[in-house]
Amino acid sequence: MPRWLPRAMVLALSLVAVFQLGSWAFHQIIGLLINILIAFFLALAIEPAVSWMASKGLRRGFATFLVFLITLIGAAGFVTLLGSMLAGQIIKMVEDFPAYLDSVISWINTSFHTELKRVDIQEGLLRSDWLQKYVQNSATGVLDVSGQVLGGLFQLLTIALFSFYFAADGPRLRRALCSVLPPAKQAEVLRAWEIAVDKTGGYLYSRGLMALISGIAHYVLLEYLDVPYAPALAVWVGLVSQFIPTIGTYLAGALPMLIAFTVNPWYALWVLVFVVIYQQFENYVLQPKLTAKTVDIHPAVAFGSVVAGTALLGAVGALIAIPAIATLQAFLGAYVKRYDVTDDPRVHGHRRRGSGNLLDRLRKRPHEAREDGGSEGDVLTRVRERLERRLSRRRGAGAEGGGGSEEGAGPGGDAGPEDGSS
Repeated sequence: MPRWLPRAMVLALSLVAVFQLGSWAFHQIIGLLINILIAFFLALAIEPAVSWMASKGLRRGFATFLVFLITLIGAAGFVTLLGSMLAGQIIKMVEDFPAYLDSVISWINTSFHTELKRVDIQEGLLRSDWLQKYVQNSATGVLDVSGQVLGGLFQLLTIALFSFYFAADGPRLRRALCSVLPPAKQAEVLRAWEIAVDKTGGYLYSRGLMALISGIAHYVLLEYLDVPYAPALAVWVGLVSQFIPTIGTYLAGALPMLIAFTVNPWYALWVLVFVVIYQQFENYVLQPKLTAKTVDIHPAVAFGSVVAGTALLGAVGALIAIPAIATLQAFLGAYVKRYDVTDDPRVHGHRRRGSGNLLDRLRKRPHEAREDGGSEGDVLTRVRERLERRLSRRRGAGAEGGGGSEEGAGPGGDAGPEDGSS
């Protein structure tokens, strides 16, 4: 056995063990890494506000605390208002449920000539097996729901803590990162950081402005239709439609439609029509103008980035996909050299007349072919000219043979051997 073989085997086993240990550790802390990634993007989003307050003389820590406090107060007020609205609507629906049930039973009896009674239906539901199983599963799932709520609160606390430190100690973090890099690389890192702050903050603020406009528009409609809790519903539509990608519009419009349906079924249809029309106005008129200077990416690229982010990180990836792609696009645009595009009709999707058409090139006259700058050396043109010259010489030789002595003419006036030799 070679002397190097045991050492190679030990080295290979060591590498496999290290890989397995690293893979296990990565899967154990992947949740923490995702929370840190979310916190980093939140810190980038609030960096402009914190820097503005710090430029006014406030300490960065206190400025970050004020931004978090304002955000927390706004979120708590929104959740409280929305919760009270939902609770009130649920109570109203429960109180009106017997009347709804009576109207449905009356319609069924009238349409299908049956004799259903509300008491019989209620007793059948109470004695059904699926209702009992549902109650038992709900009772056993209370602990699971409580655990998920506590886990979600702990995750939010972790994200808030990391984002606070990233925003408050942003200059110190940049100095620590640049201290291990040469001066040329330090400038590149600081430039990338600045681009990320601009794009992430611009994305957040443009979305906030569109949420405000959307909320005002839907508030006017809901108030005109006399739908209850119009302010809370307008805030819900504005925030959910802008900050939840792809499906946010449908989630946002479902709640106002449900509340409007409790008032009048036709109102729900009006809300649906308005949501669809406003969405088209926002996609084709409002959003391009507001995001042209902040997050200037193509809609197809934005949709693809959301799909890719969802596949990689779920809902978190969908939220941070657009600012991440905008940052990457801006960073690459700063280093990729671009040239002026030639003024060619094919750039605009127009083909040159006659290009690529073999029949047209065969039918061209010689002078037209010479005027065409690209076909002067065309093989087909040269062949055509050569054949025409040979045919003209043959006709000229035939004419000379016909005008001389009859000895040189064959039967029927054909050219003699001299003509053929030419």
